[in-house]
Amino acid sequence: MQTQPIDFHPPAEEAAAFLLPVISHLFSERAERFAHLVKDHALGDWLDFLGQLSQAQHAALKTLPELALPDAAALAQAQAHGMPPLDPESRPDAWYPVLRQLVGELSQNAPATARQVLNELASASDDQLDALATALLSGEVTPENAAALPFVGAALQVVYSALASRLASDQLKKLDVQGVCPCCGSLPVASIVRLGSAINNLRYLHCSLCNTEWNVSRATCTTCDTDKAVALHEVEGSKGAVRAETCDSCKSYLKIVYQEKDPRVDPVADDLATLALDMLVDEAGYSRSGPNLFLIGAGT
Repeated sequence: MQTQPIDFHPPAEEAAAFLLPVISHLFSERAERFAHLVKDHALGDWLDFLGQLSQAQHAALKTLPELALPDAAALAQAQAHGMPPLDPESRPDAWYPVLRQLVGELSQNAPATARQVLNELASASDDQLDALATALLSGEVTPENAAALPFVGAALQVVYSALASRLASDQLKKLDVQGVCPCCGSLPVASIVRLGSAINNLRYLHCSLCNTEWNVSRATCTTCDTDKAVALHEVEGSKGAVRAETCDSCKSYLKIVYQEKDPRVDPVADDLATLALDMLVDEAGYSRSGPNLFLIGAGT
């Protein structure tokens, strides 16, 4: 299957401020990207498993019932006050069966260490799952919950991407803080410079939770908004498709991926395939400003 350069549906008449996820192929194309990145990669087995997880997310979306969006009054209030219309703290109950479906699909072929975690998630109560979701969203990672959080994040991505896909762009409003998703209030996993007639060469931050994208200026820090101390870094031999944008003002960094260099590049998958770049900028004293939910707790 050939991947199209644009996974979203912006208005044709002007560059879109927001790009909402197209869930019909969002996760299946991410799975394909993982399959491509596996080749000759030192972390190939791990990336292959994450590709299976992405494919399981795609399957879960197919069986997900239509979820209720906030009502018109709540949407209007959010827009009037510059707040995201979706609230990850008020999670639809549908995320429990989504997680259990992911667990069921992955358990048979999962590595032994992951299989144990999946078995524990399969027998966990709704209250226990909610505690894990709260830990994930608040960043309260412990050695006890770390291994389970990527699967929790995967389930929440399914639900919130489905919700985001049903919103209209005019129901969103840019927030005062550019580094926060205007759809669900989460942090971005990376930014992407896109191809396309209406959005060519524009940069969008990509939400780590709901996969919504929002336009931000290039050559500015996505954390503190300065344009005075920003630099790009890449690993030798990377061909420039993935770089780390660092800021000497706030000492943060976030990856930026370029469709011009590779039209199939994916903010989530390519971020995980370039951990050597994280090590490079970490050693230089920069701290990552946004999470990859598949990587939560990896170093705990």
